[in-house]
Amino acid sequence: MDIPRKDVHNSDTPLLCQACESRHRGVCGALTSDQLLRLSKHSTRRSVEPGTELVGESLQAKSYSNIISGVVKLSKMMADGRQQIVGLQFAPDFLGRPFRAENGVSAEAATDVKVCSFPRNVIERMIGEMPELEHKLLEQTLTELDEARDWMLTLGRKTAAEKVASFLLLISTHAFPDNEAESVAFDLPMSRVDIADFLGLTMETVSRQLTKLRKDNVIHIVNNRHVSVPDLTRLSDRAGY
Repeated sequence: MDIPRKDVHNSDTPLLCQACESRHRGVCGALTSDQLLRLSKHSTRRSVEPGTELVGESLQAKSYSNIISGVVKLSKMMADGRQQIVGLQFAPDFLGRPFRAENGVSAEAATDVKVCSFPRNVIERMIGEMPELEHKLLEQTLTELDEARDWMLTLGRKTAAEKVASFLLLISTHAFPDNEAESVAFDLPMSRVDIADFLGLTMETVSRQLTKLRKDNVIHIVNNRHVSVPDLTRLSDRAGY
């Protein structure tokens, strides 16, 4: 359900923006209080359940969003109906590509997700007027490009064991960017079928590698879904870094 922003006032930062855990790390971190106030007049904050489509591939983009929390999976569809998961996005990633007529991928909530959405025309107008916002979007886009190249290395050169460890490390570091501890715990954001699709492996191979990591005490698994990593350095070593 969409919840219109009702916290807009005439001075300082809007209250919901103050409380937003992703504002300073996301594109909104480039905006002044007055600029945030202007954007907030058009923004809508909403929560969506896993499996909800946020963006449809090849459909006209009518809005863009900041991911506030949760994990979003990006997919592309082939002409014969086969689908491939091509990426994951986390808070505070920007969902959408300004100035493109159509969406290049579909985006689906992999977990419970919160987003703050803005009309396309508002964002594109503000980008033209605010070099800081344009710079922040470019910076985030280049970061995604670098991460995509790193993931190409993972898919093209790493062993099955390294691929599964790399996936777990990706979740550990991106879903909890402010974590400074050497350990982390989380629920897997995707089924083993989706993880296998993302890594270019079979589901059986993913399950075997998770079992091996568990037996070697690199990870602990509870109820087949909850994963704890007691030592991120050990996991990073197993991922080939």
